[in-house]
Amino acid sequence: MTRDRSLDIGVVGVAGWFPGRRDVDGLWSAVCRAERLITTHTREALLAAGVPADLVDDPDYVPAGGYLPDADRFAHTLFRITPRDAEVMDPQHRLMLEAAWAGLEDAASGFGRDAPVTSVFTSASGSGYLRAMLTRGPLDPARLDQALHGTEPDFIASLIAYKLGLTGAAIAVQTACSSGLVAVHLAVQALLNGECDQAVVVAAGIGYPQGGHLYLPGGVLSRTGVCRPFDAAADGVVPGAGVACVVLRRLADSLGDGPPPHGVIVASAVNNDGAARAGYFAPSPEGQESVIRAAYATAGIDATQTGYLETHGTGTRIGDPIEWSAASAALSGLDAAPGTVAVGALKANIGHLDAAAGIAGLIKALRVVREATVPPVAGFQRLNPLLQTDGSPLYVPDAPKAWGGPGPRRAGVSSFGIGGTNAHVIVEEAPAPSRPRHPSAGPRLLALSAMDARSLHGAARRLSDHLNTTPVAIEDVAYTLARGRAELPVRMVAVADDPIGAAATLSAEADLAGERSPGYAPSPLVFLFPGQGAQRPGMALTFAEALPGYRAALEGCIEAFAEPLAGRLRRALFDPSSCADDMRDTGLAQPALFATEYALARTIVDDLGLVPTAVAGHSLGEVTAACIAGMLDVATAAAFVTARAEAMRDCAPGGMLWLECDEQTALALAEQAALPLELAAVNGSAMCVMAGPAGAVAELRQAIDGKVRSGILRTSHAFHTTMMEPAVRALETALAPGDLLPSRMAFASGFTGTLLPAGARLPAGALVEQIRRPVLFAGALGSLAEHFGAVTAIEVGPGSALTTMAQYSGIAAIPLDDNRGGAALGPLGAIGTLWVAGHPVRLAGLVGQGRAVHLPGYHFAGDRFLTPELAAPVGPDGRRPKPSTDKGSEGETVAEASALAAPHTVGAETLDAASLVRDLWSSLLGPDNYPGTADFFDRGGDSMLVTHLARRIKATTGVTLPLRGLLAARTLDGHIALVTEALNRQGE
Repeated sequence: MTRDRSLDIGVVGVAGWFPGRRDVDGLWSAVCRAERLITTHTREALLAAGVPADLVDDPDYVPAGGYLPDADRFAHTLFRITPRDAEVMDPQHRLMLEAAWAGLEDAASGFGRDAPVTSVFTSASGSGYLRAMLTRGPLDPARLDQALHGTEPDFIASLIAYKLGLTGAAIAVQTACSSGLVAVHLAVQALLNGECDQAVVVAAGIGYPQGGHLYLPGGVLSRTGVCRPFDAAADGVVPGAGVACVVLRRLADSLGDGPPPHGVIVASAVNNDGAARAGYFAPSPEGQESVIRAAYATAGIDATQTGYLETHGTGTRIGDPIEWSAASAALSGLDAAPGTVAVGALKANIGHLDAAAGIAGLIKALRVVREATVPPVAGFQRLNPLLQTDGSPLYVPDAPKAWGGPGPRRAGVSSFGIGGTNAHVIVEEAPAPSRPRHPSAGPRLLALSAMDARSLHGAARRLSDHLNTTPVAIEDVAYTLARGRAELPVRMVAVADDPIGAAATLSAEADLAGERSPGYAPSPLVFLFPGQGAQRPGMALTFAEALPGYRAALEGCIEAFAEPLAGRLRRALFDPSSCADDMRDTGLAQPALFATEYALARTIVDDLGLVPTAVAGHSLGEVTAACIAGMLDVATAAAFVTARAEAMRDCAPGGMLWLECDEQTALALAEQAALPLELAAVNGSAMCVMAGPAGAVAELRQAIDGKVRSGILRTSHAFHTTMMEPAVRALETALAPGDLLPSRMAFASGFTGTLLPAGARLPAGALVEQIRRPVLFAGALGSLAEHFGAVTAIEVGPGSALTTMAQYSGIAAIPLDDNRGGAALGPLGAIGTLWVAGHPVRLAGLVGQGRAVHLPGYHFAGDRFLTPELAAPVGPDGRRPKPSTDKGSEGETVAEASALAAPHTVGAETLDAASLVRDLWSSLLGPDNYPGTADFFDRGGDSMLVTHLARRIKATTGVTLPLRGLLAARTLDGHIALVTEALNRQGE
């Protein structure tokens, strides 16, 4: 019978840092090889880490433990935490922030406005970091307050919620060794109760300093420094260090739009031994058996499908037999057959992670059921004779084995805390994905970002390696990066149509990551729309393949045209093999260009969120620009373009010649040759077009051969000359007086060569009159630069002619359809370039029908942090000297107060306010060369640090500044101005 899965919870994200392994995949590989990731430290390393010399030299000190490398590194800029705050934070809190971020990235969920309501459940071991600070001497009140907030377990859940923008409950869970798994149970209950739609559960167990342990006879810690669960030689546990995270969603939700779950939590249970044990620190077989039975009762299943149990597994003489007995009794009573449940004990590999041990064991059990592989217990040689095996379902695997038998595969995870709080979780393999695949051909944009170039380089390398070794669809990679990652300021993109090509591009881009700079303030965006001459058969295909919403937008525009023209447009726009001569027909070419450009602009604005500051068009493109600017509705524009094309087509034929010279030279050349040619366009200071009868055009080109670079344009008429007079007369009533509405944005007019501001109207009849007037496109471009300064232009249509003109005029321009050869960008590359520069591209509009998958996430390439109270060098006796604890009037140490006051106490009239405020910023936020525009809060400041800033300003100058003023001023220049003004008032 099929089990009701309505209460199942999907584990959609996992992350962790473990002894000797910086990710979950590395841990699983080590577990399968039965590696012991325990470090034996040298005396020098222990002293350098801060372990007191008298402890290191104690004969009972065991210099072994599960050591977490780089536990002092922290990517503080990612979380907008100042270096000063990072120094005082417990390494557990730092790494829990990173693990929560990594877990959400693995779940492809949790960032942005569309994130589900997410709760946070955290557990951490007691802060050895805080204790080490306090043993060096008392801290001043402000420093102590800062230290408590950065080290106490109460605060990390809410800090994660704040820094990651998570709006569900934020709850700290502390039940000693079982804390992490108890937090998982509470998260499951919150999801089932509808209190949240997603839960992040993260726990850490990192002692400070990392080292070994003091062996105490009769205690739980190993004398030999080796943890041997269920082995005859077991003599206790070895401490480890690590952080682990899982992200949970209701299974029905996780099968919708997220990546495939790592596994499913079928049920969980928590209890306490109460008084039914030999002492407070002693375990109870009754309590452990009861919690396992309770979990199975909650699930409404027996244990016949359970093939694995991840035990608490401490390797202690008392704990192992009690746990074995309790689990055997519980599972036997739930119909598990003898010898069918393999036990696992992660502590044999990495030591005891304390508060994080339960989540680490859960992650391992999820891999067991997912991979259908039962790993051995590391170092196991001979079963502890105190373990009762007769009829027991349990056995200890000593080598990897494949999981046999029918599914579904199920496993249990146990975690027991000192004090008697027990937790048990039942997990099951995830169901196979049922969503239909919609593979799509064509290139995809892969977008990566980070807070700094070093992290971006590492992320690109990791993703490149993953794509080279892991089968995955390119559209799923693009989908995941677009929808499941935060958008950070330092960026790169890769455009590829298969994973191997993407890996190569990412590898190449990674080498350039050091040259990346943040795209904080992109220049204003301008849309440029080309005119006739850019068209080609099938020109819509390029955009339809790259932009998922383009076909619908184009069809909506085509429907504005009457039949049979609409049918001709569909064929010509999507069939590259259609007759090129058809597209040279003005009657078809102009409607085709308008439809292509209008749909492309609408897709960029509506789907990608890129709204231009200004628009400009060349000839026909000016009609499209007017439509996008809101001057014309699409139906009116389509009717006008149709009439315009027919009227121009009916004029006498002619020709057009481009010349690489200024307009005066071009006119002089025509005059010298006595040819009836007119100036048709001024596209740049040395870019113009002459037009007139085709014979005269050919004659002029022959006459100037070798003098001026030139070329005959592929047109059938002499547009923008007096030869278009009949068309102008035919179109006199094509637009009614009320058809041209005020513009919603700036409009650079090729008719006048000037900029019309938002709210202005085009002159009456301008779109008709421009047919016989020269296009003053160079003037339009110049007006953009004159009004806005530096802008970024994108050519919204086929070809790149306007891009060349804009670049010639000194404007940064990007074509969406690059036909200039070389490393062509294409639509995706062009949009990606804008995103890299900081433009607010809505990446989700580029990814179409992909689905989320698990991918490598952020590369946490942080700096090392150690609070100054612990940073003094180790003396010959293995001790660090204590700092001075003399207090100044405001509670700072005398040395700190003097350092702040000395440069500024000459007198109020000579005090340098700028230097004072810069020094105070450096003291509170960390040393840096802050620009005047630096924002106090963007650099990690908060309301508490503002109060410290105000206090120190008063202590140094005697000036009391209102907090409201400091909060409103925000920037360095703003704070300097406040202090300067206050000092001036003080001196009056």
